[in-house]
Amino acid sequence: MPITASTPDANTKAVAYLRVGVGVLFLMFGEYKVFGTQFTLGGGFQGWINRFLTDGAYPFMVPVLRGFVLPHGTAIAFLVAYGELAIGLALVLGLVVRAASICGIVYMLALLFASNYPGPGAAPWQYFGASLSHSVLALCFAAFVMGRPADALSVRPFLRRGSGASGPTSA
Repeated sequence: MPITASTPDANTKAVAYLRVGVGVLFLMFGEYKVFGTQFTLGGGFQGWINRFLTDGAYPFMVPVLRGFVLPHGTAIAFLVAYGELAIGLALVLGLVVRAASICGIVYMLALLFASNYPGPGAAPWQYFGASLSHSVLALCFAAFVMGRPADALSVRPFLRRGSGASGPTSA
């Protein structure tokens, strides 16, 4: 079968599967935070920030965490919860993927610098090793920003059909 404008190639499909997988993770991360109260209203968010401060935030992040994040903890907890849910929905549905991915990069970098400091005497490779839980997702988001991850496995063709917009209608 020849590849046409409406037939995604293998790379497009692979990136789309990765996009959906990352989106499902973020749906799970956000779901328990949005639909429960422990993270947002029960001090869960503040507990994580205090753990970051104890276990190793980058030195330049410590005053930000103590002076801004903790005093506004409840509001930021809601921003985190709904932000994770929104990123997950956008990625799973294939809608506003670039915008959601840019937000995802910013969020992953904030988490990386708030929690993955290996210490002042660490070898350079240890900085990368300590950051894997956040840097890998940041790289996924970067790929979604640079590529065309919504060209497959997206609800966009169905929305176009329903609105009567022109353009390719097959996924």
